[in-house]
Amino acid sequence: MGRSLVKDVFVTSKIQATLPQITIPPSIGTPENVTTTIVDTSALPRERTELNKEIRKANVILLVYSDHYSYERVALFWLPHFRSLAVNVPVVLCANKSDLSKSTSTDQVVDDEMLPVMAEFKEIDSCIRTSAREHHNINELFFLCQKAVTDPIAPLFDSKESALKPACVSALQRVFYLCDRDQDGYLSDTEIHDFQFKCFRKPLSDLDLTVIKSSIQKYSPDSVTEKGISQSGFIQLNKLFAEKGRHETIWLILRTFHYTESLSLHSSFLSPKFDVPANSSAELSPAGYRFFVDLFLLHDKDNDGGLSPSELSTLFAPTPGLPSQWLDNDFPSCTVRNDAGYVTLQGWLAQWSMTTFLFPNITLSYLAYFGFDTSLPSSNPQPTTLALTVTKPRKRPPHTTAGRRRLPPISRTVLQAFIIGAPYSGKSILLHTFLGRPLNTTSGTYSPTLSPSTVVNTVELPGGKQVTLLLSDLASHESAILANPSALSKCDILLYTYDSSDPHSFAHIPALREKHKHLDECCPAMFVATKADKDRVTQDYDMQPEDYCGLLGVGKPLH
Repeated sequence: MGRSLVKDVFVTSKIQATLPQITIPPSIGTPENVTTTIVDTSALPRERTELNKEIRKANVILLVYSDHYSYERVALFWLPHFRSLAVNVPVVLCANKSDLSKSTSTDQVVDDEMLPVMAEFKEIDSCIRTSAREHHNINELFFLCQKAVTDPIAPLFDSKESALKPACVSALQRVFYLCDRDQDGYLSDTEIHDFQFKCFRKPLSDLDLTVIKSSIQKYSPDSVTEKGISQSGFIQLNKLFAEKGRHETIWLILRTFHYTESLSLHSSFLSPKFDVPANSSAELSPAGYRFFVDLFLLHDKDNDGGLSPSELSTLFAPTPGLPSQWLDNDFPSCTVRNDAGYVTLQGWLAQWSMTTFLFPNITLSYLAYFGFDTSLPSSNPQPTTLALTVTKPRKRPPHTTAGRRRLPPISRTVLQAFIIGAPYSGKSILLHTFLGRPLNTTSGTYSPTLSPSTVVNTVELPGGKQVTLLLSDLASHESAILANPSALSKCDILLYTYDSSDPHSFAHIPALREKHKHLDECCPAMFVATKADKDRVTQDYDMQPEDYCGLLGVGKPLH
């Protein structure tokens, strides 16, 4: 069949009977600079054990035939044999000794011999016709073998259905989204030129762009308009690449946007190393705030100052959807909304500030999904960690001789308060009021809060400084969270709440503080008397709240 002949000519340009294992250095071959080892094998039955051993070790199989007998064995013996060994590697099919049948055209060989076999056996990645004697297509043959490993077609294209596979389409749709800077649903000429340079590091001529558009219009006339190339046209273009054997072009695009061979985003891209020391916290940097502001403004298509459900859906299109932590916290009810119930810019930024504070790794992964690495004015991708910053460690304020804590200047911009109190003490009302929304209490039915919930808003401190404040109702997990040093380390102030109209409400607080005596040294405290619109009653405890606060050296309850 000429296996050794093909191998020998590629390496030495001489013809020998057999050759030992040959290694091609990275300087020869694919742009990925891979090292390629070529192993010649024998079809003799006595060599079958060694053959099977080498097949199992291979990354790609070059299957060569040269006459009718060897061609018949391709489908009747070799390919079934590979399957029997349970190997899952690409196969390159080679029709060698084309110099002996010059009357037969390559197109005829492909149509009559290769395509029928490729239709039956999907493991065949590509095919080629060669002549080792005439040195015809030998370099191209081994390039195909290398490309079958470095740029496999199987994850991208279903040759039986003649269509890109769903995972490939999904990845390319995200690429389109990130390149569609104005989010009008089309890649303009400028956006295409930017895409071309980002992926291929060279400009695209006007003539080449015209040819590309014409190629797309041939199969999908409505995919190219005056606005540019639509998403369906972009997918069609990549389908043409796959059909013409240019799947390395698709891989170059996908790898530029951080996709792996399994068409998932690199874990190092989604979860870069980002350490937050003890007693410190993560916040959005100026670049992070600017990115999320731009993202909001880009998707607020009707300019009503809020993101409607459809606008949110479009915004999160390149991601797995809303973060599960948001859904668990009943987003968007946990942040600032307008009268229509849509998240405002203030609420949007506060939500991401809260996410960064509580789950910085979630913010980093969504920055990656949203394309932060390509949003900055730089020719090179920027790490998502530039969007975050780490604060200085918290310094717990010491007690003065009078017992009252002296609060040091606050350099951080995100703070968290734990709301503590007995059931019915008005914690839920406090959360809703913080967001500027009344709590519907007309039903008269009390529904206790079972799971912890957090709301977020921005507040202005004395002096005009704006900070993001998280109010967390610990609910039925109150005692467990207060006993957890790690959870308490995130708290900046404790808000003790009681119902001033309920004589039994306040007693919960001293009992809780007695159980968790470390709270005195944990962080500052503040007492809040809720339901001030009702008649105030005497609390059924050894001392009244005002006296208790005086004993602790903190301010009187805020009504």
